[in-house]
Amino acid sequence: MQLQVMNSPFNQEQIELLNRLLPTLTETQKIWLSGYLSAHAAGSLQTSVSAQALSQAVAVATGPTHHATASREVTVLFGSQTGNSQGLAKEFSRKLEERGFQATLSSMGDFKPTNLKNLRNLLVVVSTHGEGEPPDSALLFFEFLHSKRAPRLEDLRYSVLALGDSSYEFFCKTGKDFDRRLEELGGQRLFPRVDCDVDFDEPAAEWFEGVLGALSGTQEVPSVAAEANTALQKAQATEAVYSRTNPFYAEVLENLNLNGRGSNRETRHLEISLAGSNLQYEPGDCLGIYPQNPPELVDKLIGAMGWNPDEPVLVNKKGEECALREALLSHYEITVLTKPLMEQTAQLSSSVGLRELLEPGREQELRTYLNGRDLLDLVQDFSLRGLPAGEFVPILRKMPARLYSIASSSKANPDEVHVTIRTVRYHAHGRERYGVCSVYCADRVQPGDTLPVYVHHNPNFKLPSDPDTPVIMIGPGTGVAPFRAFLAEREEIGAKGKTWLFYGDQHFSTDFLYQLDWQKWLKEGVLTRMDVAFSRDTSEKVYVQHRMLEKSKDLFRWLEEGAHVYVCGDEKHMAHDVHAALATILEQEGGMSREEALAYLSDMQQQKRYQRDVY
Repeated sequence: MQLQVMNSPFNQEQIELLNRLLPTLTETQKIWLSGYLSAHAAGSLQTSVSAQALSQAVAVATGPTHHATASREVTVLFGSQTGNSQGLAKEFSRKLEERGFQATLSSMGDFKPTNLKNLRNLLVVVSTHGEGEPPDSALLFFEFLHSKRAPRLEDLRYSVLALGDSSYEFFCKTGKDFDRRLEELGGQRLFPRVDCDVDFDEPAAEWFEGVLGALSGTQEVPSVAAEANTALQKAQATEAVYSRTNPFYAEVLENLNLNGRGSNRETRHLEISLAGSNLQYEPGDCLGIYPQNPPELVDKLIGAMGWNPDEPVLVNKKGEECALREALLSHYEITVLTKPLMEQTAQLSSSVGLRELLEPGREQELRTYLNGRDLLDLVQDFSLRGLPAGEFVPILRKMPARLYSIASSSKANPDEVHVTIRTVRYHAHGRERYGVCSVYCADRVQPGDTLPVYVHHNPNFKLPSDPDTPVIMIGPGTGVAPFRAFLAEREEIGAKGKTWLFYGDQHFSTDFLYQLDWQKWLKEGVLTRMDVAFSRDTSEKVYVQHRMLEKSKDLFRWLEEGAHVYVCGDEKHMAHDVHAALATILEQEGGMSREEALAYLSDMQQQKRYQRDVY
């Protein structure tokens, strides 16, 4: 809509300015400009806006020169496997736009690496996957950046937010690699890299504020922006109340053991009510569950330290407190040791042995010690009794939620969510050990009890938008859970595309998870084909990758027809074996070299035709 001179309070010069500006504004910029003008009017004796003031507003919103415009352009790149980095990047981009910056958000998988040399301000939000590897979507960009084709970046200012898990040896390695490489190529840090552990909300927020301050140092962000965006913030406040930081206490409806009598495995199927939560999910998403530590382990730890279980201790940075025993039960992780925890403990204690274990050159010894031990081991092995609870407890990691692939479709089961949990029990270092969440759900959660949960959206593991697309699903053990959700969803929407499931476990008679569901869907045609591998039922162990190779001709034909491939389960062994099997099939049936086969799979990943949910 063009402003006209008639009935307008503006002169011709002002109208021309407005007509050039208004069509170019985003909704966020219009809200900001409205607030700017209101603030200007409130502080002025005049009620009209002069051409000079309007020109200043235009300059603030759009930048008077190419250089000023570039300084307010920020590219936010994310590399995400499960969605955390993507969610943070999306949030940061929104906040940048609220403050008047022009933010461009992109997955590393969708970003053209050759455009890197044109950027001036770059924010990188990236997780570390597996043993220090980039997420699948970031791999090609990572390889380009570390190749000889990477350009010099002397004009680039950048900062990196690295996500990871300090219980892994290569903590935040991908983020560290990006940070170092961008510096090697001539980039200048806007703000130092921040490495986030599993409890990433506060350090991520602090990083963003630091980045924002650095970006604003060359061109001040007007303070009226916050006021001008009040309406926008109110609209955003209508989003779901329940989240990772504010879980919903959901009632457990069913808690069943899926394994038959005589199995050496225990796999729980939980059906959980989401009624009243407003939580929404899609197949491919995960359910986060906050567990409790084993009470007997908590009591042994308190006894070993000589603590008072009723002593009040801090549970967050807001200054909130609760009794020590409750804090150790529900708020802090005590079953996993990490190198940062060992280092902080060494600073608190006088243990010579602990300090020696952390000395340079003893990394392998430290790695061996950390494997399979918990906080009680640390206390007993290094005689830490007597350390004050008020000093020791705050250095512990917050209890992280455990993520489980959702095994249901909300279309088929409204207000419910189903998860599949393999119970972990083992003996190590002279004691029985437990998977914190799995044993909590198996032994101490009954129907009618509540669990603190939230939905973790995973945009990188989704069914194809076209329901006629063929789908190949590979999920041994509990990795089959999301494919139960996939097929239930496809049944509800009447999808016509053919489907093929590869499933494996130990024994057909006792370990065939969801057998009746697969048989029903095979009979109805929702599931077109199914191949199974029960590794302990044959003289030689047979796994899903072996079944894939046996069906190589058909698998290749499906791939050539455009099938989407999904893999869920163990990253360290199964996912690598399946990837290798796919490459071999492409070599054998497609006449490709190994390099061509791997490039074919990389191209499938770029097209989002090959997606993995591995852990």
